[in-house]
Amino acid sequence: MIERAGGRQPLAALLFGRNDRPTVDALAALAAGPEGFALLNTGLAPQGTAELLRDGLTFDLAGLAPALPLDVPAVAHRVALPGDFNLSELEAIWFQVGPHLAGAENLLPVLRVAAAILKHLTRMDQLAAIVWRPARVVMSPAWFAEAIGVWLAGGPFPALALTALARSEKGLASEGLDFLIGQEFVLHARTGAPSREDSRIAVRLTDWLVAHGRVDSAREVVLSGVGAVWLEPDGHNRLNAVTR
Repeated sequence: MIERAGGRQPLAALLFGRNDRPTVDALAALAAGPEGFALLNTGLAPQGTAELLRDGLTFDLAGLAPALPLDVPAVAHRVALPGDFNLSELEAIWFQVGPHLAGAENLLPVLRVAAAILKHLTRMDQLAAIVWRPARVVMSPAWFAEAIGVWLAGGPFPALALTALARSEKGLASEGLDFLIGQEFVLHARTGAPSREDSRIAVRLTDWLVAHGRVDSAREVVLSGVGAVWLEPDGHNRLNAVTR
């Protein structure tokens, strides 16, 4: 079970095989470069932890070798991983915001810096996978880096990396969007089981909601390349979405 520490919970977990977790020294070698980060207080931090600075914001890593590994978060969605990928054989390093950012983890400026650091950390030797905890999604480092890179370069929000989509009886349900806007949605399938087109609409809808925020009254939105979608709140933290 993952506990809160100082009002914070890990945003992500970096997964390694047994005895493959990097040390602080290995992290220091990776930090350099224009897309990297600075390491702070390297001589004062507790064993197995590191404080990372980028763009004036600090983030913490815990579970570095030689300290004990930390728990692998629960996952429900897998992306770009082989069918026999076994989480039970892996060890975790946790990534979370620094103490001064506690409670601000879901703000987009903070999230973008966190995502940029995690993208840089995908260069770590022996990294097997990344878990984005708010969406309970585990993915390959290469896939994560590509999706995040497109977003950071001005592209659409990485809906299948920092959120997830799950098939339900009604259509497609988001997971992890609540962390960002305080709501999840269900996109009702137009006919029978959700189609590939429904998935495309759900990804575009995620991008729109992240940009515009929660929806507190029924309204129609027009999504680029998709068309009109009717959104209607269902309680405090859920939206029903229907294509027009």
